Amino acid sequence: MDGELVNSCLVPVCHADGSTLTTIEGISQGPELHAVQRSFLNLGGAQCGICTPGMILAALCLLRNHPHPSIDEVKEGLSGNLCRCTGYQAIFAAVIEAAAQLEAGES
Repeated sequence: MDGELVNSCLVPVCHADGSTLTTIEGISQGPELHAVQRSFLNLGGAQCGICTPGMILAALCLLRNHPHPSIDEVKEGLSGNLCRCTGYQAIFAAVIEAAAQLEAGES
């Protein structure tokens, strides 16, 4: 919301009125997936899909503030999201790969 990561389930709709909201659907460029989305897909970071939108949006926020995160920074940046399927390793690897892709100029 307004460029900041928020837990959508905790924000009353009246507080979002007039704000700019970014959702998982709004980060790709037409049919072209964002680098973070591609990395999640390629490395198996998305399993059942329930946590995936929150993980990807948290990863985007993390990478915007820390373009070259350490694994500990990735863990901290995604700590507000729970995943019951992956064991997190593929998710962490996807964020690190996305950081490399973004550094190489891929979006």
